[in-house]
Amino acid sequence: MRSTPDDDRFAAETEPFRRELLAHCYRMVGSAHDAEDLVQETYLRAWRSYAGFEGRASIRSWLYKIATNVCLTALEPRRIRLLPSGLTGPCDDPDRVPRPDASGEISWLEPLPDAWIAAPHDDPAAVVVARESLRLALIASLQHLPARQRAILILREVLAFSAAETAEILDTTIAAVKSSLQRSRARLDELELQSAELLEPTDQRARALLDGYIEAFERSDASLLEKVLRSDATLEATPFRDWQAGRSMCIHVLDAYVLGKPGDWRMIPTPANGQPAAVIYFRDPDGTLRANGVVLVTPTTNGISQVVAFHHNPALVSTFGFPNTHPD
Repeated sequence: MRSTPDDDRFAAETEPFRRELLAHCYRMVGSAHDAEDLVQETYLRAWRSYAGFEGRASIRSWLYKIATNVCLTALEPRRIRLLPSGLTGPCDDPDRVPRPDASGEISWLEPLPDAWIAAPHDDPAAVVVARESLRLALIASLQHLPARQRAILILREVLAFSAAETAEILDTTIAAVKSSLQRSRARLDELELQSAELLEPTDQRARALLDGYIEAFERSDASLLEKVLRSDATLEATPFRDWQAGRSMCIHVLDAYVLGKPGDWRMIPTPANGQPAAVIYFRDPDGTLRANGVVLVTPTTNGISQVVAFHHNPALVSTFGFPNTHPD
């Protein structure tokens, strides 16, 4: 079917915002695949109502109004997405075998490939903002806010909409926006997000830390983890409920239950959530390296402070654009 002039104008005016809307929906729902579906729904609704759009607001704010309300509607019947650290405190028994969630009742947070939301190369400021606002720890913390508070915080603090614009997007009052923003800031302060010591993923020190972590796995050498993990490092992996705090505990669990034999693991670096990451392959009994998941590390000036792995999820490897098996 041939496109009409209105179709062409709609595409020209709205397509430049698709990547940032995807990032917005991901911040709201914590799932790359859900965010992709919600952006599709946003554009469908926008196309249907485009004829009635009379320029009373900018195209960008109009699209964000649609996208935000699409997300809020989608979130109503859903459980929030979590990491293991959002369930309980760290495991204090070094000899307890990590317990997977067998009930299927937990909705796990998912990582987001940087390639999906890459900012223009000629806009370094946008690149930095995107990285900082998509780091996994922040996304996990946002999920603990009520949905409308989450939306207000994102619109005001990340996207820099004014209080008046945010009130218009959410059909509420400026006073309500300001009050909600104050509460959400206080809640995030309670979660104590670290930022001062973080290294940018383009920093050679960050890549060296990731390479060291990968080498420890591929060589099945727990002693190499001593060189890259901070003394207060944390380790969590979905779909396992338990997580570990402290370098000695992390290394003990990895050495006892995860590392296996040299050659069991293969990891390929690829950025996710604005931080160093790698897709994971694990060797099957038949000797084939099969897609297993994705791991993200949080690099700081004195080592990796957090490791979050998403195991037993080969679909994630495909999401990041890698094959289901790896040539040995």
